[in-house]
Amino acid sequence: MVREQLAGRDIGSAAVLRAMRRVPRHLFVPEARQRNAYEDTPLPIGEGQTISQPYMVAFMTQALHLGRGDKVLEIGTGSGYQAAVLSQLTDSVYTIEIVEPLGEAARTRLQELGYGKVQTRIGDGYNGWPEEAPFDAIIVTAGAEEIPQPLVDQLAAGGRMVIPVGPHRGVRDLVLLKKRRNGKVVQESLMAVRFVPFTRKNRP
Repeated sequence: MVREQLAGRDIGSAAVLRAMRRVPRHLFVPEARQRNAYEDTPLPIGEGQTISQPYMVAFMTQALHLGRGDKVLEIGTGSGYQAAVLSQLTDSVYTIEIVEPLGEAARTRLQELGYGKVQTRIGDGYNGWPEEAPFDAIIVTAGAEEIPQPLVDQLAAGGRMVIPVGPHRGVRDLVLLKKRRNGKVVQESLMAVRFVPFTRKNRP
């Protein structure tokens, strides 16, 4: 997987490649899907959600340019795989899942597999994790129709956020946001992607 799907393409970060080697992806998918765990494709994990393809996990992680001391927020825990990968790059990972059964299962899985330092929460990721802000990096693993302002507000000066943006049931734009030291936010389009929708509670 790492040699052909990641290093064989444009994943050049040695730290990201090392993290992808270390995390056993098959333990983050349903048993019936484990034989497909290392194929470069998303897989269903229940509750209408998926685990992203390995390349997308690596690409989004690489785009954040994480350092060991960075504080990272993930929106969309899913099976916990992306959080486990992030935990190989930094000691401070926070992740939020809105679907309670997935979030509880991911919390248990992360603890049992030795990723107990990852902080998990069940809730609406649109609002972020304000009491732990600011974050040096934010990664959103579900497609949003617009960039949530609370997440922009919780991004530290000098921070980065990667998020798929665009209409539901359509192709989205994977966007990298950077908040400059003066607070100005700049955006860069990275690639066209497809993601499950960003879901919210109590939408107006």
